[in-house]
Amino acid sequence: MLRTVAVAAACLAIAACGTSSAAPRLSTAYELPGNAVYPEGIGLDPRNGDTYVGSFADGSVYRASADAARAEVFLPAGADGRKTANGIKVDSSGRLWVIDSGVGVSVYDTDSRALLARFEVPGAAPRFVNDLDFGGDGTAYLTDSVRNVVYKAVIGSSELTVAYDLTSTARDPQAFALNGIAADRDGRYLIVVAMSAAELYRIDLTGGAEPIRKMALSGGDAKNGDGLELRDNTLWIVHNKDNTISRWTLTDNGATATRAGEFHDPALNIPTTMVHSGDRALVVSSQFDKGGPLGQGTPGTFVVSAVSGF
Repeated sequence: MLRTVAVAAACLAIAACGTSSAAPRLSTAYELPGNAVYPEGIGLDPRNGDTYVGSFADGSVYRASADAARAEVFLPAGADGRKTANGIKVDSSGRLWVIDSGVGVSVYDTDSRALLARFEVPGAAPRFVNDLDFGGDGTAYLTDSVRNVVYKAVIGSSELTVAYDLTSTARDPQAFALNGIAADRDGRYLIVVAMSAAELYRIDLTGGAEPIRKMALSGGDAKNGDGLELRDNTLWIVHNKDNTISRWTLTDNGATATRAGEFHDPALNIPTTMVHSGDRALVVSSQFDKGGPLGQGTPGTFVVSAVSGF
C-alpha cells in the first residue's frame, strides 16, 4: 500500500506518468549578460539553431548560438527607439521580428542587423502588443493584451491592421487578456490564450463561417497562460506565475485540447515562453517577481532554462 501511494505521488509530481520513462529535467541552457535583463520572448532560427531573447526592461535583444553558454548583445538597449522587447520570432526567411509593446514590431536582418521594416499600432493608447507567430503565407499575427485584438502585418506595408477582434468573445474583455499565439504549420488556424479568463481560442485562417471559437478544454485550463508552442497536434502552454508548463493534445482540427501532462518547478522563475531546439525546450526564466513588473526583490543571474524530456 505504501509503495502504491508513493508511485501515485510521483506521478502527480510530474503529471506525466505513463507518457515518459523518466521525469523531465531542468537545467541552464545559457546565461544572459546584465543585472536587470528581465527577459520575455524567445525566437529560434531553424537554419542554424541560434536563439534570440528580448529584454522587457530596456529593449535589448540577445543572441546565443546553439552551443553557447552565454548570449551576446545582438541589438543594444534603445536601438531604433525601442523601450521593450517582448515578443520575438524568426520567420521562414530568417528575418527577426521584435515587438515593442507600446509601439508595434520591428523587423531585422539577422546577418547585417539592419532594420528592414517597422509596423506601428494605429490609434492612441492604451495598447500592449505582446506576442506573434506566422501564418502559412508568411503573414505575421500579433496579440494586443489590452485591446484584445489580433493584428496582422505583411512585409511591404507599414501599419498593423486588426485581423480579428476578440473583445466580445473573451469572457472578460476589459482585462489584460490575450497573450501567447501559435500558428498551425499547415496554415489552417491560430491558437491564442486569454490568460485572465484561463481560456484558449481557435482562429480559423481558411475563411470558415465561424472564424473565432472558444476551444473545449479537458483536464485543466489555461490560467496564467503566457507563451504557446504548437507542433502538429501537441500544444505547450507556459503558465508564468505558476512556474508550470503544460502539454496538451489537440483533436477536432484544433477545436479541442486535452491536458496530457505538466512540468512544475519553482526554479523556472516565472517562465514567459518557450521554443523547442532539438529535444530540449528552451524556456525564458523572467524573474519578473524579483525586482521586475511582478514584485520587489533582487534577481539572480538571468538565464534561459532548458527542460529535457517534456
